[in-house]
Amino acid sequence: MVRGLQKFILSFDKISGIMSLKINYDWSLKRGLKMKDSNRTAFKREPDDRFEAEVVSFLNYPGGGELLLGTDEDGNAVGMAGADAVRQKITERIRNNISPPTLGLFDAVQDKLNGKNVIRVIIACGRQRPYYVKELGMSEQGCYIRADGSAQPMSGRMIEELSSAPRQPTLHAAESPVQDLAFKQLCIYYAEKTREPIDRLAEILELRRPEGEYSYAAYLLADENAASVKLAVYAGTDKSELLETRELGNRCLITATNRLLDRLDAEVRIYETIASKTRLVKERVNTIALREAVVNAVVHNDYAKGVPLVELFSDRIVVTSCGGLAEGLTETELFECRSMPRNRELMRAFRDIELIERMGTGIDLILEAYDRSVFEFTPELTVVTFPFDTALISSDEQMAGKASRIKTTLDVVRDNPTITIPTLSEFTYKSQSTVSRELKEYQEAGLLRREGARKNGLWIVE
Repeated sequence: MVRGLQKFILSFDKISGIMSLKINYDWSLKRGLKMKDSNRTAFKREPDDRFEAEVVSFLNYPGGGELLLGTDEDGNAVGMAGADAVRQKITERIRNNISPPTLGLFDAVQDKLNGKNVIRVIIACGRQRPYYVKELGMSEQGCYIRADGSAQPMSGRMIEELSSAPRQPTLHAAESPVQDLAFKQLCIYYAEKTREPIDRLAEILELRRPEGEYSYAAYLLADENAASVKLAVYAGTDKSELLETRELGNRCLITATNRLLDRLDAEVRIYETIASKTRLVKERVNTIALREAVVNAVVHNDYAKGVPLVELFSDRIVVTSCGGLAEGLTETELFECRSMPRNRELMRAFRDIELIERMGTGIDLILEAYDRSVFEFTPELTVVTFPFDTALISSDEQMAGKASRIKTTLDVVRDNPTITIPTLSEFTYKSQSTVSRELKEYQEAGLLRREGARKNGLWIVE
């Protein structure tokens, strides 16, 4: 990705109650730049007979790359008629004509280049190499890799080396410890965010192994499971005094992630009280970067080794995922926003319901706000540390009012209009009965009202 070509647009999702980031790539900024095919980028007017070969070459190339359709060979926009229909067609071609399965390894999106419609196909390097054009088989005619700026046939020796290399364990290969699974929560997310047929989710997300049993990916996305996302809160800058530890899992991993993001959103905000009125002043960390780190930790975690952990200290937030970097991906490639998803089924599901905006953008969003020093990699762990912006807090305290960190029930409702009573209870450390009583008192005092149905309504703070 070329840094500086993004426009960021924040929006509030009324369905999920989550602040999301929309990314609009302003390709017109590239006007006048000469671009050529490279090992990271390829340009085509339309998806021709060699389209699958181009995609395969990126799937086999460390770090993957991008294929831009609707351009000439120099990268100049020529446009793409019926772009949406073309996007759907190439998505089916990638799914059906390439093997092993490519679920979660690519993203086809419409964009604008100099005012003309183009399609960007973002392709990650897969972990089941070699990938090949299915009708040509795992042969020198069917396997390709990037070399000299184009898709080149693999040699027989390279194919043999890749195919004989030990396979890394995957969520798809591992069997779910429970086969009686339900996916009501997952179906609700898909019904709200996508057009995918709900009755075919198990097939679309490849939740069953070749033998027919549910995979471990299915287990993580099911309504009930024994997996978790852990949250620990400490009183100071070290772990000597633990205030709270909470397991946010045992349910659909998407639901657990949403609850964790909601909780962190309330934790990082600084409020100011003047004349009995409270308003948001600053955020102690960059919430966009924090959100991306949490989602990355959940999606790329090695669940055979442990579960994601978020720790809140008095001066920082630490996000830890198990497994270190995916094998074959270097730190340099990671910081260049190259992608090699460890858990492609989770990547696809989180992308479909828009917890991931676009493949390969997460690290770049973190690096827009912080430098590389916030990252720490070991063979077993990936750790991202977000220091609190104490300078902002200090300057806020010098304002006319007294700045303080306030987390009353009304404050949390104001920032999360779709929040439920159980989640309010978690945020405020109060029982559900106490939260219900306070909400009633706020309503009677004219400070709060409810609009819409009980399940799908909104809280309105007057």
